[in-house]
Amino acid sequence: MSKLTLVLAALVVVALGGLAVRSFAADAELPQVGQPAPTFTLPSQEGTPVSLDSYKGKWVVLYFYPKDMTTGCTIEAHNFQRDLSKYQSANAVILGVSVDTVDSHKQFCTKDSLSFTLLSDADKKVVGQYGSLRDMGPIKIAKRNTFLIDPQGKIVKVWTGVDPNHHSEEVLSALASFEKQ
Repeated sequence: MSKLTLVLAALVVVALGGLAVRSFAADAELPQVGQPAPTFTLPSQEGTPVSLDSYKGKWVVLYFYPKDMTTGCTIEAHNFQRDLSKYQSANAVILGVSVDTVDSHKQFCTKDSLSFTLLSDADKKVVGQYGSLRDMGPIKIAKRNTFLIDPQGKIVKVWTGVDPNHHSEEVLSALASFEKQ
């Protein structure tokens, strides 16, 4: 190979690598407290479209999780299910989002008796909008992040890399503190 060919090849690699870094950085940006929550419509475990806008007037716990029926995700879902009546008393709904399919969500809900809504983001667009896409090369999953959205549709609290064992209690505590304000 000539020197010119090597230099051009190196420039192409650097340019493409730069694009990949910029793309990853853009995906990694989380919506911030005080911002309107990015709107979306995704299919539920029943296959019906669910729009974030339809929950105006309610608190929304929008939680992203990596994979149906895995240990940490099951613990987190069970804890939300255990505390569901407390969320309902606080005028809050729980929406879980992963990149798993509608069928996978339906199986997860059936197997683990989950009665709140799980949303399928198979196209990974909403996970990206919320800076919650973990890109591991050929595998892309949701990061374990949660957004608390107030009844007006604004983000009031963000948790990243949550501990599934105690997260429901953290969210309930935050909800209680906002209700006192």
